[in-house]
This record gives sequence, C-alpha cells and structure tokens, in this order.
Amino acid sequence: MKPRTRARSLALQVLYEVDIANHPPAEVFKARLEETPLAEELAEFTRKIIFGVLPLTHNLDILISKYAPEWPLDQIAAIDRNILRIALWEFGVFHETPIKVAINEAVELAKLYGSDSAPRFVNGVLGSLADHQREIQQSLQKA
Repeated sequence: MKPRTRARSLALQVLYEVDIANHPPAEVFKARLEETPLAEELAEFTRKIIFGVLPLTHNLDILISKYAPEWPLDQIAAIDRNILRIALWEFGVFHETPIKVAINEAVELAKLYGSDSAPRFVNGVLGSLADHQREIQQSLQKA
C-alpha cells in the first residue's frame, strides 16, 4: 500500500469509529497510530484529514445529498460515507490533492474496506460531485 494510501486508510478507520461509536477522535487517532505507526509527515497528513473532515461532516453530508440525490445519505454504508467525506474534503477544502487522485484513492479505500459494489458506487458518487467542484469549494469555504 502506498504511504499516502496508508495515511488515508488510518484516517478512515478513525472517522469510521468516531461516526459509529462516537468515541473521542483524538483518543482514537492516538490508538490507531500506536497500532499502525506512520512517519511524522504521514501522521500529520492523517491528522489533517481527520480534524479537517470532522468539523465539516454535516456540510459534507449536505453536499453529498445535494449533488448525488439518487443515493440517500442514510442508506449509504458508514464506511462508504466516510470514504466520500474524505475525498470530498480533499478536493473541496484541502486543495493539495488533485481531484482525480482523490477519487482514485477513495476507490482504492472502497476496494479495501467496502462491499463488492463499493468501488463502483464511490466512483459514481464522486464523479457526480467532481462535476460541481467549484460550487462545492465555494460552499465549503463559507462553512
């Protein structure tokens, strides 16, 4: 697994646990880092994802619902929902990850952690969202 993919994977694990069990994010992040140590720069990238996504979760979910209405958010598996949030945050807020890279990385995470249909689903949703990248960026900057 590529280093940044490992960092995203760890961020996904933390966000999933916080989403499902409502555990304190800092504690979960610390525990995951102890289990899966990362180089300092990768740990920092992981931290940016986690603590970038968490305060914007509601806004990210609204955007997913708005631009991909054929997939009701409450029917999206928690793991897929968090993969979408990470990718959307990366190209909507972080701006250091090209949109195609964010989508490819999300599909890779879906292959690792999601159901058999998850990669296609994640790719489809993010493709819809990518078509509205400018509006999404403007919306998230206001948040």
